[in-house]
Amino acid sequence: MAELPMGKVVTAGKIASNVQKKITRAQEKVLQKLGKADETKDVAFEEGVINFNKQLVEGSKLQKDLRAYLTAVKTMHDSSRRLYECLDDMYESDWYGRKDVESICEDSDLLWTDFHQKLVDHALISMDTYLGQFPDIRARIAKRDRKLVDFDSARHNFAAVNKGKKGKEGIKITKPASLLERAAPGWAQGILSAHNVAQTSLSRSQAEEELERAQKVFEEINIDLQEELPSLWNSRVGFYVNTFQSVAGLEEKFHREMGKINQNLNDTLVKLENQDLSRKTGSQGVRTSTAQKSSSDRTQDANHTLSPGGPPAIPKSPSKLKPAVPPPPKVTPSKDMKQESIINLFGEAATPNISVTSPTQYDAPATANLLDMDLDSLQAATTPAAQNWDPWEATEQAVVTEEAVAETVSDTAVTAAATESTESVEMPEAFLFKVKAMHDYNANDSDELELKAGDVVLVVNFEGPDEQDEGWLMGVRESDWIQHKDLGKKGVFPENFTQRI
Repeated sequence: MAELPMGKVVTAGKIASNVQKKITRAQEKVLQKLGKADETKDVAFEEGVINFNKQLVEGSKLQKDLRAYLTAVKTMHDSSRRLYECLDDMYESDWYGRKDVESICEDSDLLWTDFHQKLVDHALISMDTYLGQFPDIRARIAKRDRKLVDFDSARHNFAAVNKGKKGKEGIKITKPASLLERAAPGWAQGILSAHNVAQTSLSRSQAEEELERAQKVFEEINIDLQEELPSLWNSRVGFYVNTFQSVAGLEEKFHREMGKINQNLNDTLVKLENQDLSRKTGSQGVRTSTAQKSSSDRTQDANHTLSPGGPPAIPKSPSKLKPAVPPPPKVTPSKDMKQESIINLFGEAATPNISVTSPTQYDAPATANLLDMDLDSLQAATTPAAQNWDPWEATEQAVVTEEAVAETVSDTAVTAAATESTESVEMPEAFLFKVKAMHDYNANDSDELELKAGDVVLVVNFEGPDEQDEGWLMGVRESDWIQHKDLGKKGVFPENFTQRI
């Protein structure tokens, strides 16, 4: 007796029988491949085996990808937890919503944990159970193939035994006479012939029994698999539906709850930001009030009078600005200010070369400087509102007004020139409209158009309607067209990189 590694005790006869079966099967397979022995074929069963192998491959891939998905969820959970922990560490105790942030971090961690666990319970475990039945069925298919070879071998052996026969009187002995038969006396010849006949009958009986036994074993396995394989193949639909419904339902619930958590966090941070801005605005208001008070004191020391309402409001549009004539100086200038300072202060603003219009226009005498003016007559002509004018602010406002008007005029002239030059250019025959590049685009192929932000492109039709892809336009840069009048440099470009003009 011999003891196998798995602990099974078998006899030497059993081992020899197994070896003999393997040899017989190998010989039978060789004969079948050489075409010297016919092979039992079952087309329906072979299709079932093909579907089984396909189903096993698909299920194994789904299991692998599902495990990878769970690993990614676990990684996202860890990353999210560390991110919220970082926020919790940075969030100072005196900030708005400190306790709310702590609660949000805890809720997020619990939600990730629950999502991962439910994916394991409702998707991965059912996936493992589904694939757990495949190894047993695959082993039974392999056993069925072995038993089919045994059945074919027994069938061929029985046919070979039946071949050497028999005439009308019985089985003919085809073997040549042995030396024993030749040397035996005449009375013993009959005994030897009867023995040979008995041996042949015994061989036929054994071959028939072996055929029946092999056929019975094969049919038991074959019938079971013929029923299970189609049923297993049809079950894949319901399993796939249940698996992906579970994953989709769990994801939908997870993202809905996570959306609520994120919204709460966003609301808390918005309130914190508003609170911080209010604090900053209050501090800036205090500093601005102090600065204005200090400036007012310095201005009064210089014998200047500010208007009661404070500084004038900044206009919303430069086109609404109207230059104002600077008011005349007071009759009696400050003792602390020199005469040269007074001349320089009003000389530039009162230059006679600038023609302005305001409700308080007056005709200034053409004198060489302000010291030669008739100050008494000027004082009588001045309105009460002009007496409160700050000359420093008047000078600055006049300069800003002139710059704004000049810039507006310049922009209008450039726009008019561009429009005139564009309208004078003859457009391509297939021209549709113009677009302006909002971002740079680097061409990735020879048929694509290189763009820089600000480029104007003339959009044209594609040569064939089937050539246009969704989200792409065909065009040529306006500068290239104006220079060459040729569409040779046209190309395709993404529409979302441009804006229609």
